[in-house]
Amino acid sequence: MTSYLFTNGRVLDAQNAALVDGLDVLVEDSEIREVSDTPIRTNAEVVDLRGKTLMPGLIDCHVHVNAGLVNIGANAMLPSSLAALRAARIMESMLQRGFTTVRDLGGADLGLVHAVEEGLIAGPRLIICGKALSPTGGHGDFRARSDDRDGDFRGRTGSMSRLVDGVDAIRRASREEIKAGAQFIKLMANGGVASPNDPIHMLGFSVDEMKAAVEEADNAGFYVSAHLYTDRAIARAVDCGVHSLEHCNLIRPETAKRAAAKGCIAIPTLVAYEGLALDGEALGLGPESVAKIETVRKGGMESLSIMRDAGLPMAFGSDLLGGLMKYHSMEFEILARVLTPAEIIASATTVGAKLCRMEGKIGTIAHGAFADLIVVDGDPYADITLLTGDGAHMPAIMARGQFQKNALN
Repeated sequence: MTSYLFTNGRVLDAQNAALVDGLDVLVEDSEIREVSDTPIRTNAEVVDLRGKTLMPGLIDCHVHVNAGLVNIGANAMLPSSLAALRAARIMESMLQRGFTTVRDLGGADLGLVHAVEEGLIAGPRLIICGKALSPTGGHGDFRARSDDRDGDFRGRTGSMSRLVDGVDAIRRASREEIKAGAQFIKLMANGGVASPNDPIHMLGFSVDEMKAAVEEADNAGFYVSAHLYTDRAIARAVDCGVHSLEHCNLIRPETAKRAAAKGCIAIPTLVAYEGLALDGEALGLGPESVAKIETVRKGGMESLSIMRDAGLPMAFGSDLLGGLMKYHSMEFEILARVLTPAEIIASATTVGAKLCRMEGKIGTIAHGAFADLIVVDGDPYADITLLTGDGAHMPAIMARGQFQKNALN
């Protein structure tokens, strides 16, 4: 049995937005066995924090671990073995930035989940929806207008979506993804940037199709997540029972209030548009997509204050593709233009844990929680940039009770 005793530091209490002095934290195997304000007597290896901050591992609730390329069409056509190996490298880099749990929003499969759990690859805990469901011509359809190939690329590891049209097809696809290990269902319910044929205002799926997906997810004890930008699309999705609202750049106050009243959670992903604006074209994003970036980029900052003022919880998300993943940590800096460090840290811990339906297990330092921990050189409530820099300010990162990085000694 591997055990560690963290002592002589401050422990971040994300629930109360506070740092607590004088706590000992005992880790045994993959769990936190004890948190005590009196010294713990144990034979565990002592980890002297030397005044640093111990905090829960970060949670990113919108990633695409299999997106090794910005061009999603080219990524879908990669040999599946190559896409999987690139995914392993991507997940390892996420872990080294302090993200110990990530929620994949289209593409990752049960094999990648098992590979992490079995220790075959180093990576964060992985929550998956399988393939995202997209209507023909929607955000998950990467084919050019003149491309009349069958759009079913779900068998390819590099494909993030599958094309589904009609209520019966939605039911079957939802059941197939759940059978294959999905823990929620993802719908492409609005136009998008990285796809060639769907303008931002375009609505994806009919009301009946969305309600069918919601029913099938609910039957299995899960929920539906939807890709959404416009206020009209968000309002429609909320009315259909969608729980997880991705992006929400163009949301308006009344819709935000309705979503909050329904118990929804939003996941802004503002760094995705910054990255696309900086490097998207150079990394293979098509001209049709480049032209759409500013439409959603401009509204993103305003959406943060709208959702906060409406009481709509926000979970941390990045949504970066391929070479843009180097900007992962920048999301903290962008959020800090509007939100407080306490709000940002909650988004990447307690709110993320709630969305992943793993409250008490991730996003917290408490008895029985998973030993997913990071050590930070200072107080992130005073300086949120300590969570940036690709882990430069994190001398230690632990996942499942094992150090993935340890520069404390």
